[in-house]
Amino acid sequence: MKNKRITITGGKGFLGKHLIRKFQERDFRNIAIADLPDYNLVGPEDVKRLYDETRPDIVVHLAAKVGGIGFNQENPASLFYDNLMMGVQLIHEGYLRRIEKFVAIGTICAYPKFTPVPFKEENLWNGYPEETNAPYGLAKKMMLVQSQA
Repeated sequence: MKNKRITITGGKGFLGKHLIRKFQERDFRNIAIADLPDYNLVGPEDVKRLYDETRPDIVVHLAAKVGGIGFNQENPASLFYDNLMMGVQLIHEGYLRRIEKFVAIGTICAYPKFTPVPFKEENLWNGYPEETNAPYGLAKKMMLVQSQA
């Protein structure tokens, strides 16, 4: 695995920085970071260019358009669209290129509004998410549907 080419979207973000550090501690050296402003992962051309330039064996998709509750309430359409399109483009282009492994990070926001704690995977489809998080959560949840397809 240490010789695999790994591309991490959102590598400059909170999770990405920690993941890259852990990979480097384990002597992984073939790591590419895909983030703004170099790649706008909402658009298919940037996703294709990313894959052309990094030629990944493995993709870890952490990138997301995110905000707090106020941002979510003011921008539900762009949160849904941008996050949905990032996932759709990356997974589909990875599928076409036969990328060995695609790891997609979801969100707790994909779970139903009323979910027993602790959260369990079998509860994922048992209701609609909390309304202010639903556009983001459902966009991320669609990566699971696409991956299973």
